[in-house]
Amino acid sequence: MRADRLLALLLLLQNRGRMTAPELAEELEVSVRTVYRDAEALAASGVPVYAERGPAGGFRLLDGYRTRLTGLTDDEADSLALAGMPGAAAELGLGAELATAQLKLAAALPSGLGERSRRIQERFHLDAAAWFRTAEPAPLLAVVADAVWRQRVLRAHYRRWGGEVRRELHPLGLVLKAGNWYLAAAVDGDVRTYRVSRFLTATVTQVPCERPGDFDLAAYWEASSRGLEARVLRGTARLRVSPAGRRLLPAMFGAAGTRAVEGAGAADADGWTEVDLDVEALPVAVGDILRLGLEAEVLGPPELRAEVARSVTGLAQRYA
Repeated sequence: MRADRLLALLLLLQNRGRMTAPELAEELEVSVRTVYRDAEALAASGVPVYAERGPAGGFRLLDGYRTRLTGLTDDEADSLALAGMPGAAAELGLGAELATAQLKLAAALPSGLGERSRRIQERFHLDAAAWFRTAEPAPLLAVVADAVWRQRVLRAHYRRWGGEVRRELHPLGLVLKAGNWYLAAAVDGDVRTYRVSRFLTATVTQVPCERPGDFDLAAYWEASSRGLEARVLRGTARLRVSPAGRRLLPAMFGAAGTRAVEGAGAADADGWTEVDLDVEALPVAVGDILRLGLEAEVLGPPELRAEVARSVTGLAQRYA
């Protein structure tokens, strides 16, 4: 809406001082011509906005002018929980609201605190996605988020490892982990986790769902993550790794790799060390360890060493 854009333009000038028309156009996602029209509209309404010509010119407000129009709308207040994660806010349909809310908060701060806030924003940035991995598309995220927000039962068709299922979910919250979205939802009295990208269809019903008064999303996710790690990591592999392999362990295996390096034994004359690495089930562990290539040797357990040897022999025969 134009009124929202005019307010955003006003707050940008108040927070950042002089800005050129192209800079404002980029921030507001409009044309330069629209910026000039909006600046004229603000001036006509009594806002002391001035255009200065020349290489160092641009639009600015009269020195000392501050607007009092800094109240937050409901959606803008909701979006503040996502401050620092503009990408996540945009995926949930709150990108514009978050940008406006941050401008309003900055405008309401005294000049000294406002400058400190801008300095932190310039120097720190949160990137929730994992390296070298593209987040799976989640086209039904907005539908799922709507069910979470309005506390309505979600009728969903979901693809899981064992096949497709249909469920009526009582949504409790959304979690963004390594660039991917997960839904915590109650089903038959149990809270379960669903990967949003795997929803094939999702419909928000008009049936209200009860949210347990003692449910804590952060606490649930932490406990669920620990439980998942305990279920997935089913054994320990004894490896002999080179110096390069030791450096690769944390990057390839995360916390398990870091624990392995921290518990490494003394290096031999060639710099190789023995480590204990928590691994998943045998087929997954084989594939993971083969990623280390010639920088690691499996010492045990015997069945894992034998399976890695069989795989390596098969690869050698294939590429002979």
